[in-house]
Amino acid sequence: MSKFGSLSNGSMSMMSARGVGSSSRGKSNLAVDVGQNNEMCLMAGRKETFANGPQMTFPGQGVVRPNLIAGREDGSSDQFELGAYGYGKNNVKLLYVHRENALRHEIREYEIDVHLRLSTQKDYLVGDNRDIIATDSQKNTVYLMAKKHGVNSPEEFAILLCSHFLYQYRHVEEVNVRVEEYPWSRHEVNGVAHNHAFVFTPTATRYCQVTQLRNESPRIRGGLKNLRVLKTTQSSFTDFIQDDYRTLPDANDRIFSTVVTASWDFSTASGVDFDEVWRTVKNCILENFAGPPNSGVYSPSVQNTLYLAERGVLSKIDQIFSIEMQMPNKHYFDIDLSKFSKLVPTENKEVYLPMDKPSGIIYAQLNRKDFNARSKL
Repeated sequence: MSKFGSLSNGSMSMMSARGVGSSSRGKSNLAVDVGQNNEMCLMAGRKETFANGPQMTFPGQGVVRPNLIAGREDGSSDQFELGAYGYGKNNVKLLYVHRENALRHEIREYEIDVHLRLSTQKDYLVGDNRDIIATDSQKNTVYLMAKKHGVNSPEEFAILLCSHFLYQYRHVEEVNVRVEEYPWSRHEVNGVAHNHAFVFTPTATRYCQVTQLRNESPRIRGGLKNLRVLKTTQSSFTDFIQDDYRTLPDANDRIFSTVVTASWDFSTASGVDFDEVWRTVKNCILENFAGPPNSGVYSPSVQNTLYLAERGVLSKIDQIFSIEMQMPNKHYFDIDLSKFSKLVPTENKEVYLPMDKPSGIIYAQLNRKDFNARSKL
């Protein structure tokens, strides 16, 4: 069993109107539905305003009144139904300062998206806004929850926001919160961490996404992105398909560079130290990429390195039941200097050409077999 706890048996739940009408005054089918309110229609014709509302004049067709029946008052529809829908506030910026005393402080800086899905659709179908929780109110809620409850890990704060909206508003059916953390670390002076000075250290960007439906447990996904890594040896790529389309030679010793994106799904939130989990995942990826500091670790392909990193994460953290990673190639190609043998008589092993496009993309998802089996019961 890992230090993060055991896999919970109570695993978290995994995650109409009449159409465009035809004009009764000619052959045009350009009338536009705009709802019950007699608002302005923008159409391919000349607008004229009459006492009983806007009308349009089309050459050779006379006056055409817009069809104002996007939906009946009961919100029902004859031919159409809404698919996915929702609304929210994106890019809500928050800096939280926890003051242990006058000089010792902790900070967390987040950028937050909050999206809601309501049980009603009348705001879409008939323009009835009475159930809408304004996106500005959602933004205010982020700040008020931070003030009232404090800010810990991104996952915990996202869970708090989901819980609040479902409890506060009984007509909210689903809440989706994404939190991205700005990577600050303490400034150090001669190896001593400063009490209240911080340095922006974008080694990797942490994020999470939490989705919760009414009467269900939250679906929690952690993640990292922009983890750019490079090693100059202990990497090869050989023995791939040789046919008429191949021009790439075998590389027995090459530069291996990538920008890692990873996301992982939790089976439970109970007893999880989300900060420690994130550090463990990042370190596991780096361990399988780089290896021991003196000798490194051999990589026969990006695919194999990616798989070993995912396997390491699932082996160390019981509460993660699935992890997905992407490792795009960041190429550094050999530069052929053989034509300049009089100037540089030795083989070139020092000068390379960075190349960002086109690039290969390698990705995979690794799941626990036992969890998949239980989820189907």
